[in-house]
Amino acid sequence: MDRQQLQQLVSKTIEAQPVTDLHTHCYTPGFGHAADGTGKGLLLWGIDELVTYHYLVAEVYRIVPASELPYDKFWAMSKTEQADHIWKHVFVERTPISEACRGVLTTLKKLGLDPNEKTLEPYRKWFAQQDADSYIDKVMQIANVDSITMTNEVFSDHERGIWESNPAVGDDPRFEAVLRIDKLLRDWPAAVKCLAELGYEVTEQFSQQTIDETRRFLNDWLDRMKAVYVAMSLPPEFRYPDPQNKSGNTFIEKVLMPTLAERGLPWAMMIGSRMQVNPALKDAGDMVGKSDILSVVNLCARFPDNKFMVTMLSRENQHELCVAARKFGNLMLFGCWWFLNNPSIIEEMTRERIELLGTSFAPQHSDARILDQLIYKWDHSRKIIANVLVDKYADLVDAGYNVTADHVQRDARLLLRDNFRNFCQPTPATASA
Repeated sequence: MDRQQLQQLVSKTIEAQPVTDLHTHCYTPGFGHAADGTGKGLLLWGIDELVTYHYLVAEVYRIVPASELPYDKFWAMSKTEQADHIWKHVFVERTPISEACRGVLTTLKKLGLDPNEKTLEPYRKWFAQQDADSYIDKVMQIANVDSITMTNEVFSDHERGIWESNPAVGDDPRFEAVLRIDKLLRDWPAAVKCLAELGYEVTEQFSQQTIDETRRFLNDWLDRMKAVYVAMSLPPEFRYPDPQNKSGNTFIEKVLMPTLAERGLPWAMMIGSRMQVNPALKDAGDMVGKSDILSVVNLCARFPDNKFMVTMLSRENQHELCVAARKFGNLMLFGCWWFLNNPSIIEEMTRERIELLGTSFAPQHSDARILDQLIYKWDHSRKIIANVLVDKYADLVDAGYNVTADHVQRDARLLLRDNFRNFCQPTPATASA
């Protein structure tokens, strides 16, 4: 094939390949949604949610500073007023050229709406006509996503209460659950207090009873959620072993690792978020920090029977992390997380990973907090992934290798779906234990 034929084949194949989105913050309708009138819905969708996403909150404060609109006044506005403020200053009075802005425009266009409206009212009328359940199908069809992986925070009283009152809330076949347990590692005393309130016999000292009861808690919730992995978001300061956090070391060694090894499930670590450097911006006030890759290496080496999924937030971590993944088959790299989800960085990271890891990683996840974001994040990422693959296949052709449509289809399945699915599958020995 010549270059043009390669481009056409790869682009068509990547577009046609359904994606299993391995990490989002989207939820089944059973968790409540943005339009249900309760104000507590976890499934967010619609134009006001898109435009008030925290990326755009931070962006509008680059234009209209806090000296003109104090933070407390902005947060006192209704969601509609906040969205109108952002749309006016970021999308109408400025060219909406940032990736966060472009994402909103791509989403509107893909939904069949005109992205050039001067006010949000036409969009609001259109979204008001949508039903949450059928809208999920529409978004998944447009984005060509076959499964959405939720992030389910067990230490959220609100979300845990939904699971307890409605055990079927996670049975929607379009979604998979993930058990999120940050507090067990990041704030053991608070986690102990919560577990004790839930009826588990635990103390801050790691007696055998506390170890057994904490493992029972994990197993109870893994079973309840049918979770496909356990997840944590960790700061740049995360270390293993950590001389400053002995309870954390013990939790990892005596509770988390044996529990997950028995079940054959991965521990997904999202490392590098430095929280609330500007607290007045709330969710928009977080930042990135460089993380310690040797800690991931230590975990992979010490626990060879465990599986680790890792993404790091700092661009400066990516090369070393790729090299680490070459050394450990129980480590899978995934996605371009948060501040890395910009085209220039996605392209750089995807090239680097392919050059070092071949096709043995998951190049992207959406991290979507608003359902509609699935549309633009996968539209933008597919194009970048395809372009990188075209270059790499062209290199193979130059080397005399015969690249076929079968090669391209197999690679697309691995990268966009099967690497993640296969990695999360319990081993036969574990499954029969």
